[in-house]
Amino acid sequence: RQFGSKNTCLTDSWCFHPCSDFHFAQIHAASYHGSLYSRPFIESFEETPMLVAVLTYMGYGILTIFGYLRDFLRHWKIERCHIAREKEEQKDFVPLYQDFENFYTRNLYMRIRDNWNRPICSVPGAKMDLMERASHDYNWTFEYTGRVVQDVINLGSYNYLGFAENTGPCADSAAEVTMKYGVGIASTRQEIGNLDRHEEMEKLVAKFLGVESAMAFGMGFATNSMNIPALAGKGCLILSDELNHASLVLGARLSGSTIRVFKHNNMQSLEKLLKEAIVHGQPRTHRPWKKILIVVEGIYSMEGSIVRLPEVIALKKRYRAYLYLDEAHSIGALGPRGRGVVDYFGLDPCDVDVMMGTFTKSFGAAGGYIAGKRELIEYLRSHSHSAVYATSMSPPVVEQIITSMKCIMGEDGTTIGCDRVRQLAENTVYFRKRLREMGFIIYGNNDSPVVPMMLYMPAKIGAFGREMLKRNIGVVVVGFPATPIIESRARFCISAAHTNDMLDRALSVISEVGDLLQLKYSRHRIQPSLARPVDDNVYEDIDD
Repeated sequence: RQFGSKNTCLTDSWCFHPCSDFHFAQIHAASYHGSLYSRPFIESFEETPMLVAVLTYMGYGILTIFGYLRDFLRHWKIERCHIAREKEEQKDFVPLYQDFENFYTRNLYMRIRDNWNRPICSVPGAKMDLMERASHDYNWTFEYTGRVVQDVINLGSYNYLGFAENTGPCADSAAEVTMKYGVGIASTRQEIGNLDRHEEMEKLVAKFLGVESAMAFGMGFATNSMNIPALAGKGCLILSDELNHASLVLGARLSGSTIRVFKHNNMQSLEKLLKEAIVHGQPRTHRPWKKILIVVEGIYSMEGSIVRLPEVIALKKRYRAYLYLDEAHSIGALGPRGRGVVDYFGLDPCDVDVMMGTFTKSFGAAGGYIAGKRELIEYLRSHSHSAVYATSMSPPVVEQIITSMKCIMGEDGTTIGCDRVRQLAENTVYFRKRLREMGFIIYGNNDSPVVPMMLYMPAKIGAFGREMLKRNIGVVVVGFPATPIIESRARFCISAAHTNDMLDRALSVISEVGDLLQLKYSRHRIQPSLARPVDDNVYEDIDD
């Protein structure tokens, strides 16, 4: 990953272009592959201020020193030990629990564990209800107080289009199907678990994506981890973006393929690996690779960046590689028709060999899909572990997917789906712009509904989450190992269900807490707008 006070422009180098007081340029970019982009593509990764970086390292250093001190006290039973460890009679065994590897968990994570795994007791919509809990032993255990924190504005759920709801056509259809089919199937698709609703859903997904065929799986993580091994194996080469999701990394490792990692969204790094793969072939034997598979994501969930798909496709065609695209966060959330990153760039779906996505986010359901050519899907039906051994998707979940997808496509006879796609785009642009005006360092693409806001220092991870919850705003804070150790952040997920008042209230609280914790690190503030802007470039009406 490359950093600087800059934005990404799609040329063969980073672009430094001063634009008023903020180093952002509206670039209609053309890469070295030719004119591949028809709209501005703006991504920002502002450089970490030197003082902040030094203080962050010092903070982790102090925590590490105290961690070793506490471990010493635990070893001599001066301090009570809560960690999992072997019994005394097993002390001569090979350790089951790697003590040193859990150092970070017990000495750093446990201090701020109250910011995660918070139990909610309502629909995770634009607002939610949280069950209050308290800890009397520094977050090793929790007790419920019996109080419910109501109407917390939800900035953490992946509810991009607002379909996580318990009223409306989706909920009604799911309830009706539950009464007819029940909840569980108790069988795999290949045995007695293949319902007519499964067949209809897969046909609808293929139509939605504009491909020949599709198949669905009950778990999004397993869609990647169990299908990549079916597509690649020994003698194959996988080129993986360095910030790919853990499910993609696990799938690549399980496949037994050779894995090489290219810099995040860096086409020069990817092309260099492709050239080396073609020229040198496999190690030692120098035989040609059986298959070269490029693995990327549509939206990267920790960076908020969007894949430079036109250039990836151009490279894939030039070097005759295959492309695996994970649209877990981008499907439904990007593009004028909500068809994901392919729709966002106006590309042909047939140029992507393997299209993967999940139903857990924009559709408010569960599971994932693989889509592409009919031959690919028929192959996976008999070779994928997820297809052969996993229990079929629950009927109400399937119905939620069908109903929400038809709504996005306009097949329900309304414009609700199109309106939500447009509203999400407007909310995203507005929220990101306001945060930058306030002076926060925001990562990612201007059109990405995943909005990372940099916190950096370890003490501020827990402090930010707690202070926001005190003000009835629910947020997700993220630290190591999900991010680099000095790049802790808060991650906001914008939804079409968020109203203007909710966003303004949240922004006001974020600014207040940002002043309290001194989080406004950006050195390139832009002038605040006087009113909520209406962006004429936000998705226009498109007849499906």
